[in-house]
Amino acid sequence: QVQLVESGGGLVQPGGSLRLSCVASGSSFSIAAMGWYRQAAGKQRELLASITMFGSTGYADSVKGRVTISRDNAKNTVYLQMNSLKPEDTAVYYCNLRIGARIDAWGQGTQVTVSS
Repeated sequence: QVQLVESGGGLVQPGGSLRLSCVASGSSFSIAAMGWYRQAAGKQRELLASITMFGSTGYADSVKGRVTISRDNAKNTVYLQMNSLKPEDTAVYYCNLRIGARIDAWGQGTQVTVSS
């Protein structure tokens, strides 16, 4: 069973930056599609960014131009670089690993708070 562990969240001032990391266990990371989601209080979880096993990326309109998703298959790690953070970016951020319909794993989440 795949386990995901996110890190890198915290308190940051508006306009600041954070880089989130998500480390996956196991040996299937290189063939997995990875995604970063977030869930703000009282709201549904939303997809922010995704990256395929081939490195193709996609972004939600709400964060396009401010975030970059990347992966390091040698480290079983996916990253989310977030810049120009806004108070409305405050949420719990989750990573997701998916391999077809066979594996769909989630991390425990990392809190990001954007406040002065």
